[in-house]
Amino acid sequence: MSSAKARRAAALTELAAEVHDCFKCPRLVAWREAEAADPPKRYRGQDYWARPISGFGDPEARIVLVGLAPAAHGANRTGRMFTGDRSGDWLFAALHRAGLANQPTAVSRDDGLRLRDVYIAAVVRCAPPANKPTPEERDNCLPYLERELEILDRARVVVALGKFGWDGFLKAATTIGIPTPRPKPRFGHGAEAPLDDRRTLLGCFHPSQQNTFTGKLTVPMIDAVFARAKELAAPSH
Repeated sequence: MSSAKARRAAALTELAAEVHDCFKCPRLVAWREAEAADPPKRYRGQDYWARPISGFGDPEARIVLVGLAPAAHGANRTGRMFTGDRSGDWLFAALHRAGLANQPTAVSRDDGLRLRDVYIAAVVRCAPPANKPTPEERDNCLPYLERELEILDRARVVVALGKFGWDGFLKAATTIGIPTPRPKPRFGHGAEAPLDDRRTLLGCFHPSQQNTFTGKLTVPMIDAVFARAKELAAPSH
């Protein structure tokens, strides 16, 4: 491992430990623990993570995905972003088709999944009621994303999974000095916003059941976003 990669990996590990011990938002703490204490029948008897979720992936990633927040019975249960729910089924299948993951499934933290050139983050790190964090909860959590973006200094593409991820990333980017367009670029599937001479923001509909079951997001649509992300992230681009 190169010294730079080791430095990034150590910084991400240190940040993850801090994320895992966060209790900043009383409503989210209560919700994540209540959902773990009374899970659906299919998950009863399982040991829930029920703590904030850190990002994960390749410390040398040139592509960073930014989601909304953990699912109550997905990442809040398994302890890893997009792991153990239908959204993750879609996302990791697409990453595998794109050659960015070593397997198409994600069921637990120790299932052998490895990401290649990709890191997955989120705007909010605790499962929120109705998937709707408050503005205060978002702002409490954004410093974690800001620090991830600073550590992941090889990133060339940010893929925002949904409008919340798009807006959250732009807010974080402004705080840490990443140039953002004015007027603020509008989110849309396939939307593309150059940030500076080396970084680009891409929009992708969130792979939630609400989008995938209704056909708002299809396999060709998500595959096209990751194909474009790889093109923009290529060193020669």
